[in-house]
Amino acid sequence: MAITLSESAAKHIQKQLAKRGRGIGLRLGVKRVGCSGFAYTMDYADQVEGNDVTFDSHDAKVIIDREALSYLDGTFVDFRREGLSESFKFDNPNVSATCGCGESFSIDKNAGVAA
Repeated sequence: MAITLSESAAKHIQKQLAKRGRGIGLRLGVKRVGCSGFAYTMDYADQVEGNDVTFDSHDAKVIIDREALSYLDGTFVDFRREGLSESFKFDNPNVSATCGCGESFSIDKNAGVAA
């Protein structure tokens, strides 16, 4: 089980944590929303909780609740600037479809997740 970051994503996380003046990494998760069923959640983590799993990539940490890991296992997270916009981009092998607006996704039933 693994979550990996591009060098660009890791640098952005480190920069944002330095700007905040605190934190240990990026907290990544999923929630039920939208027309396809799930959306990514992101926040900066100040601590690791008892049910969390941590991954290190390019000197940055990603913290994930153990329950969300089956939705996110194998995900590659990149950070891209395109014109005036910038955002995290996810390459998640568990995603079977995305909605037209790009805000939500469905999970492959073979990912071991009871949806």
